[in-house]
Amino acid sequence: MSWLSNSQAVVLTAYHPSGNDQALGGSHGKGGEEAASSRRYGQYTMNQEVTKVTERPPFDRSGSQDSLDELCMEAYWTEIENIKKSHENRQDDQEVVVVKEPDEGELEEEWLKEAGLSNLFGEAAGDPQESMVFLSTLTRTQAAAVQKRVETVSQTLRKKNKQYQVPDVRDIFAQQTGSKEKEAPDGTESQSVGTDENKYRGKDDQASHLGVGGKDLTPLVPEEAPASETDINLEVSFAEQAVSQKESSREKIQRTKGDDAMLLTYRVPKDKTGTTRIGDLAPQDMKKVCHLALIELTALYDVLGIELKQQKAVKIKTKDSGLFCVPLTVLLEQDQKKVPGTRIPLIFQKLISRIEEGGLETEGLLRIPGAAVRIKNLCQELEAKFYEGTFNWESVKQHDAASLLKLFIRELPQPLLSVEYLKAFQAVQNLPTRKQQLQALNLLVILLPDANRDTLKALLEFLQRVVDNKEKNKMTVMNVAMVMAPNLFMYHTLGLKSGEQREFVMAAGIANIMHLLIKYQKLLWTIPKFIVNQVRKQNTENHRKDKKAMKKLLKKMAYDREKYEKQDKSANDADVPQGVIRVQAPHLSKVSMAIQLTEELKASDVLARFLSQESGVAQTLKNGEVFLYEIGGNIGERCLDDDTYMKDLYQLNPSAEWVIKSKPS
Repeated sequence: MSWLSNSQAVVLTAYHPSGNDQALGGSHGKGGEEAASSRRYGQYTMNQEVTKVTERPPFDRSGSQDSLDELCMEAYWTEIENIKKSHENRQDDQEVVVVKEPDEGELEEEWLKEAGLSNLFGEAAGDPQESMVFLSTLTRTQAAAVQKRVETVSQTLRKKNKQYQVPDVRDIFAQQTGSKEKEAPDGTESQSVGTDENKYRGKDDQASHLGVGGKDLTPLVPEEAPASETDINLEVSFAEQAVSQKESSREKIQRTKGDDAMLLTYRVPKDKTGTTRIGDLAPQDMKKVCHLALIELTALYDVLGIELKQQKAVKIKTKDSGLFCVPLTVLLEQDQKKVPGTRIPLIFQKLISRIEEGGLETEGLLRIPGAAVRIKNLCQELEAKFYEGTFNWESVKQHDAASLLKLFIRELPQPLLSVEYLKAFQAVQNLPTRKQQLQALNLLVILLPDANRDTLKALLEFLQRVVDNKEKNKMTVMNVAMVMAPNLFMYHTLGLKSGEQREFVMAAGIANIMHLLIKYQKLLWTIPKFIVNQVRKQNTENHRKDKKAMKKLLKKMAYDREKYEKQDKSANDADVPQGVIRVQAPHLSKVSMAIQLTEELKASDVLARFLSQESGVAQTLKNGEVFLYEIGGNIGERCLDDDTYMKDLYQLNPSAEWVIKSKPS
């Protein structure tokens, strides 16, 4: 197509699932005209023969739920057919270079790098003590996951007769064994994980299952049904909870068959030291969170017997300018030249805005496609006029804008859920309980690249607003999930052969995941407390090492060590009596204030005291514009939520400083 042929290209390295492991998806359905152009520039996949099937898979099971499920799944199969039609005449004008499939050792080596443990092996391998601080904070299941990968890498390197030193895994973990039997990283007894879990478990959350082709899958829940809410346990490692649940199930095997499991919903528990959300931590601490999240996710999948591997590398050509078929990072680079600090592609924001301008009450919103020819013409016009500011948005019909939004997501050169973790997202459907599915999704959201995560969040927030108008637009959370799931999850699957039964399993599975992503956004963007506590412990141990090194340096330089220690100790305690914290607000008129700690004092109360003393222009500041931060001590920097109890947090981090400021854009 000429309108794309003149674009320049850059080469990126990405990952691709190995052929046998690729998730299989449906490409069959009924009727409907796709709201998308026929192009698919930027797609990378193995060439596969397209299976022509004219009818969607049958529902091969019995029961009163059949009619409801068939009604719910209809939107899914229609969307699949719409997408299929949009690609029937597309031209593959992109080269795909498939790299040699890595062996297991290379995959695990890449995993260790992603987990921040590359210094345990390879030519750069140094003293394993460098990783001892990190390893000392791991739970038993996390340590087991790391040990398994280290053993695999060690065996592979020995087979290849590498000249550099290969550490013995027994040496790496020898120092961890004793402490792991006694204590978890948050100070709780590991043996009592099951006891702690009981107060969070409530009703048995074993998902009720549908049998299809010998395999169970979790159906969607009618949102009209009354739901029983319970807190999800974020204080104990998810993998440790899974171990405890497996052990308890051996004693009492119970599988809920009725509706109770599906009526159970989860909420973020109240935490007196404050809930930590993605975006609340400083970059250096967030990096540690991501390392721990990868290890925890792997440990959880290991415990539950689900395979989790890195993807296979390929080189792909992508456009280095434009709107569609452009990597998110490239889009943001060009967008930030126009709107500094923007974190979500401008075209993505504008499409959502255009849909909302038409009113979210429109019946069939997102489900009804626009006209294919009109969509193709709009794409060409947008590419030419969007950044010039001359595009006429009044000419874009609401359903066309919705189709353009879905097209934008599908045509990303790398999936919105990321190349590395798309397969792991798909595997969530294989986890046995709703709670474990949410735990895995929580960790996967944390692991997404910033650009992907921010764009996904904007999408899910928009989809929730659509669902909020379900009484008029007839788009329930199930319907929206059915329509959007193929656009996010079927990235590699449209051209693959698959059996009808397996297609139904995949359809129900990824639609269920999409449903959870929409419904549980608040929970999924929360960083589990046990991971934050592990970061705190890492920081404490690192500070201790740094302090020892500093003392040695000062002694060597003949400084007065006692004077240094006094200054160091008094830095935070000067003129502040016991039970009082000093809060700094450098950008407000009242730059400092001593606050008496009480049992009921919250972060919102501290902010209110400062803001009540503002006058003039500053008086317009609201709690949503400035935040109280915990800085230093055992954390780098953490933005506090309004319901944080300050005395409880002070006891957790007595060396912290407290600063009021705005969030960085």
